[in-house]
Amino acid sequence: MKKHLPLLCCLFGLCLLSWQYGFAQAETPDTARLWRIATIDDNEYFGRILSRDSEQIVLQTDNIGIITIRMQNIKSIREANPARIVNGAYWAENPQATRYFWGPNGYGLAQGEGYYQNVWVLFNQVSIGLSDNVSLGVGMVPLFLFSGTATPIWFTPKVSIPIKKDAFNVGGGMFIGTVIGEESGAFGIAYGVATVGSRDKNLSVGLGYGFADGDWGRRPAISMSGMLRIGKKGYLLGESYFLNEGGIILFGGRTVWNKLSLDYGLGVPFATGVFFAAPWLGLVLPFGNTQTPP
Repeated sequence: MKKHLPLLCCLFGLCLLSWQYGFAQAETPDTARLWRIATIDDNEYFGRILSRDSEQIVLQTDNIGIITIRMQNIKSIREANPARIVNGAYWAENPQATRYFWGPNGYGLAQGEGYYQNVWVLFNQVSIGLSDNVSLGVGMVPLFLFSGTATPIWFTPKVSIPIKKDAFNVGGGMFIGTVIGEESGAFGIAYGVATVGSRDKNLSVGLGYGFADGDWGRRPAISMSGMLRIGKKGYLLGESYFLNEGGIILFGGRTVWNKLSLDYGLGVPFATGVFFAAPWLGLVLPFGNTQTPP
């Protein structure tokens, strides 16, 4: 046994070094990534994680240097896009980057990302990313709350494919609706859309065919839409649909905050001998998909 003792000691030392090296590797953070940390007192910090354990995070920030944040005080940790830091301020994500006022574009929700949309109180829809390329929305106009029996409901499955990241996306899906309380079949539209540009600045062209009770429209509807970010919280929005002998144009803006966005504008139909403008007011509440560093 004694003659093998030096060999056993060497093996034990090698195992110890290997364990320490592996542990160090597992705990070494990726300092090239930028993180956005929100605390329970509603403060936000941006920086690169120097170290992290079960008790605290050491963060290297650009404006206040190295700080230590206790894990018990952290509400959420999200990876931040360095391109969104403009003049020292972080421009919030667009919580409804996959849509304009109503119509979709070629971008999709990430897996676990979702939002609730409400337009003029009656229109309600919840959408969630089932994967990074497939999402599903479910909506309702709850007329049963107002002594009515007929209640429109709908589903909006969508597939999104990035051709070139943050530059060119295509998507396709369907709007499938019916009215509960009436003897009517399904109605809706099947569409495809192509989007050029980023989530903050883009143009989209779409083509769709409507259907009702098993019959399809003979002519497609064409859509052209766009959005442009004009500041830390503001966007310009435009959305238009061209039908057989007319169509509608929606134009206005969007204001975003960390947990809310508000859309506002006017809808103007165009047809021979018809002109009026209808206001649009909608809000979006994002949820889900909180990211944590490895």
